[in-house]
This record gives sequence, C-alpha cells and structure tokens, in this order.
Amino acid sequence: MTSSTSSVTQLTSRQRMTRMLERKDHDRIPRHDGYWPETLARWNMEGFVGDADAALQALGSDVAQVVFVWPRPFPGQEQVLEEDEKTRVIKDSMGQVQRVWKDKWGTPEHIAFDCDGAQRWRDVYKPALLKAQPSIAGNLDKTLETWREQDRQEKFCAICGIESFEAMRQLVGDEVLLMAMAEDADWVIDMSATYTDLIINEWQILLDKGSRADAMWLFGDVGYNSGPFFSPAMYRQLIQADHQRLVRFAHEKGLKLIYHTDGDVRPLLDSFVENGYDCLQPMEAKAYMDVRDLAPRYGDRLSFFGNIDMTVASRNDRDEVEEEVRSKLAAGMATHGYAYHSDHSVPPDVSWQTYQWIIELLDKYGRYE
Repeated sequence: MTSSTSSVTQLTSRQRMTRMLERKDHDRIPRHDGYWPETLARWNMEGFVGDADAALQALGSDVAQVVFVWPRPFPGQEQVLEEDEKTRVIKDSMGQVQRVWKDKWGTPEHIAFDCDGAQRWRDVYKPALLKAQPSIAGNLDKTLETWREQDRQEKFCAICGIESFEAMRQLVGDEVLLMAMAEDADWVIDMSATYTDLIINEWQILLDKGSRADAMWLFGDVGYNSGPFFSPAMYRQLIQADHQRLVRFAHEKGLKLIYHTDGDVRPLLDSFVENGYDCLQPMEAKAYMDVRDLAPRYGDRLSFFGNIDMTVASRNDRDEVEEEVRSKLAAGMATHGYAYHSDHSVPPDVSWQTYQWIIELLDKYGRYE
C-alpha cells in the first residue's frame, strides 16, 4: 500500500486508471459516468449544451468504452409485433418479446421468451448462436476508428461486453433461468460455457485488429436490491468457472477486468476476489453497497468504481451531496483503489447545477496532493 500523498502529477487518463486498478500512487481519482437521455434533455434546458459525450468531457472522464460484445442468435432480426402511441412490442435478436418505450429510456416489459427450455436451446438457439456473425461485425470499421482516436488521446480504453449469466437472463428470462439453475444444472452449464466461448472469440477478434485495449469491462447483473439471484454455492457450481475463464483471458493479454453488476452482491464478494476481478462497478447504494464499509475489508484486493448515491443527488441539496461525495471518496481513496461513477447512472431528477457541484467536489476532495 502506498502513502496517502502522491508525488505523481499530470498523468494521462490511461496511466491514472491503470494505477488506480493496481492501487498504486496517482494524482487524482479517475472519473466516468452514465446518463439517462431524459437527464441530458433536462440539462439542456438548464444551461448545459450537448450530448452524453459533452457531459463526459465536462466531467473529465478518463475512460473510453469503445465497443460492446453481445453474441446474439439472430443478429439484425428485430420484428415490430405491435405498437401504440407510446410503446412498441418487439421480438428482438435474442428471440425475446418485450414492450419498450418509444420516446424515453426505461426498463422494458418482458412478455415472452421463445427459448423457453433445454430442448429449444439445443434444437434452435445454440446452433443459431454458433453460426451467427459476431456481434461486432456490423460497425467494426467505425468502431476501430473511434477506438484509435481514443487511444491517440491516451484514454483508458475498455472493451465492454455481456457475460454469460446476463446473456442467459436475456435469452430465457429470469424465471426459467433461476428454476433451471435449481433443477437442470447441465443445461445452465452448457449455456454459460457456450456464451463464454463466443465472448472470448469476439474479444480475440478485436485484439487481432491491432488496437490497444487496457481492460475488459464485463456487464452482468447478478443481484437485486436484497441480495444475489442465487446462493454463493450455486454461483460456484454453475457460473464461476466461466467468469474465471474471462478473467484469465484478460489477464493473459495484459488487460484488467472490471466487473459491472447491479444489486446487493456482498455475499459474492469473496468469490469475486477469487475470480481475480480487478474492480467492481457501479456499487448500487440503494442495494446496500457502500464503499465506506467495503473498502476497509476488500480494498487491498479489489478496486471500487462508483457508489455515489443518486437518490441523494436527486434531492439537489448541496450539503447532503457534499457529505455523500466527501465520505465515500475518503473511504475509497484510502486504498488508492477508487474511481468516481454514479451508483448506476444519472437520472433526470438530478439538476445540472447539482451535477456541476459534484464535479467541483471531485476537484476538491478527489486529489491525492
């Protein structure tokens, strides 16, 4: 562990994020965030001008999320089944039927899942996945050019992607998947391994293109607000080996592994450390995740990215927001393994004035010297 006073100044974003993930001395906490479209619309009425990229520039983001890997059985085959004034019912490229909003961002209504059992998986969906084009194929040239530009700017470049549990949730739905984890372990293991093979294959394709990457940023929600979707024992039996394969792949390529999951995942943290995750993100405060509790216990083995409570920010009270930011930065920075992010994404209840205040607080409390 390094001292609390940094002698390192003027780091690039790449250097800053890398040193944070290694819990080494650096100049200030790295920063990144996500925004609802409605939030940006509100801010544009409050004096901010621009889109999400402009908001990240105002924040001083250190991270470039350059691509999202998500193997799909029927890429490009989205059908509109019905629509009304406000919503649209679609059957997407996963075979999932859902109702989505036309004009705003939000959680869709899940109506049906065409892959509803092991036989349907074996007969239709696994063969389709194995012969489908990689999910990155469609916009690969544009993606690579954007990636190279971020690399030239010395941004910390992360290849993002889904992991097997989240992929299975999207394919068969929570109810079928969780019942299968209890009653048909072989099917779940087969689905998880198949998806993991495909994800690794796409990661390798991207790396073979010669662009520099610094991390794999893995997305999979394994918890809800009261705990994980499954027990630690079930995680070890069915999912952990594939998560460890993804970590090994990243580390063998010299890359970090950032793991995103919503929900209260405290019972799984020992397993996450076993996996070799470098960092946990975004640490939902409303699901009882708290860096002030977790950094003293895990901060020598795991970095933390996020946890600034947007329910506090949504009250737009400067004193409350200051205490939230100050106390959590202090806890995370004690190990040098902390980066700023909201505890999920910034909702439209947060004013532009409040977000500017958060940025000021990061400048005030987020520097090591």
